[in-house]
Amino acid sequence: MNDNKFSGKLGIDFAKLRDIYGINLHNNLFGGGVKFIDSLRHCSKLQWLTLSGCKFEGVLPVSIGNLSNELNFLDLGLNQLYGNLPSSIGNLVGLTYLLLDNNLFTGKIPSAIGKLQKLQIVYLWRNQLSGPIPDNIGNLSLLIELDLSSNRLEGHIPSSLGNCHHLLSLVLSENKLSGKIPKQLLQVSSLSKRLDLSQNNLSGSLSSKVGDLNMLSELDLSDNNISGDIPIRLGSCTSLSILSLKGNLFQGIIPPSFSTLRGLVKLDLSHNNLSGQIPRFLELFSLEYMNLSFNNFEGEVPMKRVFANASAFSVLGNSRLCGGLVEVGLPKCKERKTHNKRYLVFVIVFQIASLVFIVLCIVYACCKKNNNGQPSESSENERLSKLTYSQLLKATNGFSKANLIGRGGFSSVYKGIIDDEDARFVAVKVLHLQNRGAHKSFISECEAWRNIRHRNLLKIITSCSSVDFQGNDFKALVYEYMSNGSLHDWLHSRSSTSRLNLFHRIKILMDVASALDYLHNQIPVTVVHGDLKPSNILLDDAMVAHVGDFGLARFLEADSYQNSSTGIRGTIGYMPPEYGLAGDMTSSGDVYSFGILLLEVMTGKKPTDDMFNEDLTLHIFAYVALLDHVNDGIDSVLLNVFKEDATAMQQTVARSQIIQEVIVSTVKIGVSCSEGSPQQRMNMENVVPELQHILDMLQNI
Repeated sequence: MNDNKFSGKLGIDFAKLRDIYGINLHNNLFGGGVKFIDSLRHCSKLQWLTLSGCKFEGVLPVSIGNLSNELNFLDLGLNQLYGNLPSSIGNLVGLTYLLLDNNLFTGKIPSAIGKLQKLQIVYLWRNQLSGPIPDNIGNLSLLIELDLSSNRLEGHIPSSLGNCHHLLSLVLSENKLSGKIPKQLLQVSSLSKRLDLSQNNLSGSLSSKVGDLNMLSELDLSDNNISGDIPIRLGSCTSLSILSLKGNLFQGIIPPSFSTLRGLVKLDLSHNNLSGQIPRFLELFSLEYMNLSFNNFEGEVPMKRVFANASAFSVLGNSRLCGGLVEVGLPKCKERKTHNKRYLVFVIVFQIASLVFIVLCIVYACCKKNNNGQPSESSENERLSKLTYSQLLKATNGFSKANLIGRGGFSSVYKGIIDDEDARFVAVKVLHLQNRGAHKSFISECEAWRNIRHRNLLKIITSCSSVDFQGNDFKALVYEYMSNGSLHDWLHSRSSTSRLNLFHRIKILMDVASALDYLHNQIPVTVVHGDLKPSNILLDDAMVAHVGDFGLARFLEADSYQNSSTGIRGTIGYMPPEYGLAGDMTSSGDVYSFGILLLEVMTGKKPTDDMFNEDLTLHIFAYVALLDHVNDGIDSVLLNVFKEDATAMQQTVARSQIIQEVIVSTVKIGVSCSEGSPQQRMNMENVVPELQHILDMLQNI
């Protein structure tokens, strides 16, 4: 009965509707009290109750706690309910959605809310709630969204929120919260949509742990009393599109690490004590709006991109700035005196000469060491070889089976602990040198890592080229340890309850696509990975994907380390058909592998599944699903997640439509990338913006 103009006192006797499981009266003109809730205690099958936007008024009765244990959706938002929230609400242990926003509730948030451990969405915003946020709110480990904004809450932000490992959005703005932002909150790596703590009384410095939020899209800490330097590690939050730190006490310069925040659309650093020059890298950003006003910046204002539109940026209140657009009204920059320029040139030339001298000394020392008969793969490998065989033996507990985390044709990978100052975990890839091609694989991988760096490529720490205690050759590569294992494990080796949701899958695909776009299009010499598959996609503790294993990599314009043009290159199922015909390795071959990987991520089926044969492949399976009913081909784990949301609410229907569009659009990319003909496949340069658009759709629901 939602979205009508029913008015007057609600006269339905719900006590007689014992079998009803859903009631939706959203957006009517009923008014009056909600005493009728008493009669709902007889409705033992009630699963969702939506009374929002109906102008109901009065106190929420204690009998709300007598509703069905099966009730999972309760929406009383947009009414005029007042008084305290009854603690009996803690009896509704089946709730997953609790929406009480836009009312006049007062008093404290009852600690009984901590009993509702199935809660996923909690909206209490725009009320008059006061007192502290209950510490036991951290018991709600399944929370996805929590919005307590526009209240009168005070005290500290509970560190227990760090236990909410599924949290995508947290909004605590417009309250009276104080103290430091707890580090535990900044380590909730699942936060991807929004973290808004603006308009409070938060103080102290901002922890460098904020860099762990590298999936976050929007961060708003504005209008608080946060002081100190802006953490350098904030530059690790490469998914940010909106960043606001305005109205605080930040000092120092804009960190150079901000140059990595290329996805920023809005940036507001106004009303702080920041100083130094405006960084030139901001000219490279696609910013729609930027506010640097009322700080202590100095020097010349850039004039490109956002700085070319006077209405898109502000630098008011920085008295030592000059230049920029005429419309901004700043004085012209004074030319430096000639003798200062000459002095600067002299200093630069002297520093360069000193640097060249030091480099020549190092090269001479290395050459002398090699000439004295010391074993060396190359000057580059010599530089990397900082760990000995005995150190790696100790780190991996003697390369024990208990430490084995992966095994392939050319290598075995062990988890280890390097006994240095940080006692850090590493992954040690030991080459099976007795296997043909292993030595070439080692050289290829070393050469690849020497030339490439990207946030979505596995980070190499060092290498080891030595001999073991029996005098046999020993070669190993040491990588940063990825705590969440491989994409293959998440797709096929975990229980359905701990598998990846849709957002995580699309985000991982975006990470992989970004890495391939970098390898194919953004470096001087194109690199072909040659063996892209889920077991070579590794996930860190923030679920950011990193492409690894460059043992089959090839440089298209530098053939020194390329693989033989004969034999199988890659893995069956992911290898493009042209490789089986002894075709050259190309970037379009990687695109094919990516397409198959994408379809595996979305369908949950391996390309080598028993159901696939000469007449039916994963590509054909997905193509037919697009023509018929795409959900028939999608991983059942993904679909089960959204069946729980199948209520009669219009917003849920709209959400389901967006999700359906996301699934269809993503599968289309996979089908296009895995076409049999290389000429028909998408380029990674086009795949990246397509996936970004899909991610944006997901983040807006």
